[in-house]
Amino acid sequence: MDQINIINQNLTLILLIIICLSFVIFGIHYSKKFQGLNNYLVANRNVGTLSLTTSLVASALGTWILFGPASAATWGGIGAVIGYSLGTAFPLFILIYLGKKFRNLFPKGKTLIEVVRLKFGKKLFKLILFLTIFYMFIFLIAELTAVSILVNYISGTPLWITALIVILSSLTYTLYGGLRASIFTDNIQFFVILILLLFSFLYLINANDFSFNFIKENKSILLSSNYLPNFTAGLTFFIAVAATNLFHQGNWQRVYAAKNYNVLKKSLIISFLIIIPIVFFMGFSGLVAVSANNNVIPDLAFFSLILKEQSLAISVIIIILAISLTISSLDTLINAISSLVIVDGKKILNIKNDYLKLSNQFIIFLSLVAFIIASKGLSILYLFLLADLLCCSAVLTIFYGFYDKKINEKNAYVSIIFGLVLGLLLFPSPDFSKSILVGILLPISSFPEFLTQSLLFSSFFVATFLPILGWKLK
Repeated sequence: MDQINIINQNLTLILLIIICLSFVIFGIHYSKKFQGLNNYLVANRNVGTLSLTTSLVASALGTWILFGPASAATWGGIGAVIGYSLGTAFPLFILIYLGKKFRNLFPKGKTLIEVVRLKFGKKLFKLILFLTIFYMFIFLIAELTAVSILVNYISGTPLWITALIVILSSLTYTLYGGLRASIFTDNIQFFVILILLLFSFLYLINANDFSFNFIKENKSILLSSNYLPNFTAGLTFFIAVAATNLFHQGNWQRVYAAKNYNVLKKSLIISFLIIIPIVFFMGFSGLVAVSANNNVIPDLAFFSLILKEQSLAISVIIIILAISLTISSLDTLINAISSLVIVDGKKILNIKNDYLKLSNQFIIFLSLVAFIIASKGLSILYLFLLADLLCCSAVLTIFYGFYDKKINEKNAYVSIIFGLVLGLLLFPSPDFSKSILVGILLPISSFPEFLTQSLLFSSFFVATFLPILGWKLK
């Protein structure tokens, strides 16, 4: 990504340190009075509606919202915008029902994975544990990479400096205060994010022709019902984002942290209603950006609009917004992975150890790897899509299995592997031109045009829905 260097690097560094240090101080100071493992993992199961709502929203909205929805809209049209926004919020709606069931069946639960072990058994438990940690690790890398690239784009600040400051600050207060610290800082980050997003939206609307008519006049295909990606991209993003977020341990911690089910239900509904318009608007900015400039770089679609005047004030706002978005999701991911090691690690390692200390060591190791990758500025979109595919292959089998007693561990395991293997056979190569099955094992000419042009959609569709065929196996 090229640099536009609107802000001086020294000013940027001061901003980074002040913002990150503020969250460290807030997180540590608040969580001092809430010590103990129960507070670390589930905030003593005593979180109220306001705190839970702001935490759910802040955790869900990472730096990815500044890149992903707008980028997808430039080629996926209005369908991608709708799919992205609904896919991001939909898991919260589903958790209204799943949360009630899980809290009733497993009232002392702390993680989704331990519930899977109790319901299905150890073999499937290990598969889902790996899948969940892999997905959240990729998410960790993605967030750290995105914010480093953004700050570098605006100010020229080396990637490693941003990555180091952000990951160290997130680790410092999260490993000390656990979920209590994460939720408290989320409360602050929520209002910072909401205010800055609102300001950004108003600025965009006033500075650009932000309307469906403008898109229709300049890039009408993105709104056309005859444009195939409007359907395939929309469904792909809905399936991928919704499925992966259901395996986000950070969400499940908050399900169990709620003071009672009424608090949980109310918080999930409000969060659902807040997230949809935010992600939709970010996606819509991509439609406007590509309508204004057909050659816009997809990843820069949102920034091509909001930074086109290269305003110093707007750039400062974007940096504060990006850091707040990143830290709000990083602390959730750090504590979520830590909770899995503490609660579920002993079921695999079966050794006498201080699992809190072990989880800290594991998280620091993963963070070091994430820091190294983020410092390189590599694109991890492809790896992110692969992690999404893993989650999609398991989502229906795992969660429907809690309602259908006929689905046992063998059924579930075989179904997930079945969907995953077939999904991987169709999963596109990095250039999205072929897959293992289409173009490598068999010539592209052997398949219908729809399949060859929609490999990503086909792979996600197959991985998600084909496991249903394995549910009735004896």
